Amino acid sequence: MERFRKIGLLVICIFIGYGLLPTQGYSHCQIPCGIYDDSARVEAMLEDAATVEKAAKLIAELAGKSDAQSQNQLVRWVMNKEQYAQKIIATINDYFLTQRINPGQKDYAERLAKHHAVIIAGMKAKQNADVSYAISLKESIEALHAYYPDH
Repeated sequence: MERFRKIGLLVICIFIGYGLLPTQGYSHCQIPCGIYDDSARVEAMLEDAATVEKAAKLIAELAGKSDAQSQNQLVRWVMNKEQYAQKIIATINDYFLTQRINPGQKDYAERLAKHHAVIIAGMKAKQNADVSYAISLKESIEALHAYYPDH
């Protein structure tokens, strides 16, 4: 019986430890598995950019309101704008810059500059509530389509 109690405690500790681990990953693994869908990642970033744009629009709508519900929604949209812009930045950093861009490419400098432009646009979209920054973010992502066409 003591043995089963120890096993039960071990299982509980494993579940608690697993619960403390991050459960969401934004990019593909960094091993040479050869399973890549670059265009799908660009499309996912465009979807995230659409969320950033919607958030910026709703932030502007809610900014002048002082009731508790509007303030609550305002905070939620700010948090979502931050989260989705950061998700785009992470995808560029963790997927594209580490795995898809390399110095051996003939247009390396151009690719690097365009991917860096997405990071900068994402940072600015996080820092500003004006919808124009979200639109710039979307446009910078769209500029990557030339490198990652649909299959």
